[in-house]
Amino acid sequence: MAATPSWSGRMPAHPDLRVTNNDRDQVVEHVKAAYAEGRLDKFEMDERLHQAMTARTHADLIPIMDDLYGPRAAAYVPPAPPPGHHMRGAGYRQRVGGYPAAGPVDGGDRVGGAAAHLLTLCGLFVIGPLIMLLTAGRTSSFIRRHAVESLNFHLTVLGATVLLPITVIGVVLVPFLWVLGFVLAVVGGVSAITGGDFRYPLTVRLVK
Repeated sequence: MAATPSWSGRMPAHPDLRVTNNDRDQVVEHVKAAYAEGRLDKFEMDERLHQAMTARTHADLIPIMDDLYGPRAAAYVPPAPPPGHHMRGAGYRQRVGGYPAAGPVDGGDRVGGAAAHLLTLCGLFVIGPLIMLLTAGRTSSFIRRHAVESLNFHLTVLGATVLLPITVIGVVLVPFLWVLGFVLAVVGGVSAITGGDFRYPLTVRLVK
């Protein structure tokens, strides 16, 4: 059955529809590929990566893609994979929305995502995830997600550490909170290394 592509040469029926993390990831991969092929210079790549990472709607993503891939038909039928290749094999990438699907998270992304969690164990309590967010997080949505999650959790822990000692029970809870933070940072780092996402519990998410 034909499917409506995520991005096409014409304005989508619902341009104000919010994009997902997967939508942003795909555009980031296309921009990186265009830079590697020499179709974009470093400044253009950085600019488009920033636009992709901060996009809120499909209308925000269309200008990034159109001059790279040209107008697309309104309907698209996914092709069958080449003989001898699995859908997720190294020699084949399934096409989504008329464009090649985003590739798997690479080793650099995994290490960067893990660093966003594990740097907090080295004394960089809030600074570690913030550094990863402002550096590698600008070009990798995977690292950005982990950095934002880690930053929000450790800001929550910091706020609780300041506020809880006001009560007697709070004084008792603070050490347990820090032990929990240590354990969860390790879990988050392991999750990033394996290419997965991680959500800290009981977190006030101030940073988006």
